[in-house]
Amino acid sequence: MGERPDQAHQRPPGVGDETVAAVGKLSEALETIEQARGHLYALHQLTGHADLMLDEATELLRKAGHDGLAERVGTELIGRNLIEGRWTFQIVEEFDDGYYAAFRGLEADARNELLAGRRHVFESEMKEKRRTHGRRHHEARP
Repeated sequence: MGERPDQAHQRPPGVGDETVAAVGKLSEALETIEQARGHLYALHQLTGHADLMLDEATELLRKAGHDGLAERVGTELIGRNLIEGRWTFQIVEEFDDGYYAAFRGLEADARNELLAGRRHVFESEMKEKRRTHGRRHHEARP
């Protein structure tokens, strides 16, 4: 029983290799978008942190007698939009609600329509081809 992948990772009857490969590639593309989303959130957090650090930089510039430069930092950088009209939270929300939601939805639609909603069928079949059957640490499932 444990020598075959669980049903949730087996190709449904009648589904061809091309379909499994196509949905697998679509899912892989989504995984890449998930990484990009993580980088976008990192940008959001890092730029927010840097903006807060500018408060201390401005204070230190003033203490060192560089009022003009401190004023410029305070008025030109602190609170500035990252892109026209937007702080990063707005960019993240637009990404999540637009492109990311559409991508996730389409990938799920493809899996539901073509693979009965099953995830990682391509990878499960790759695992079956690559593992050493009957060997410890090469089991099909936990």
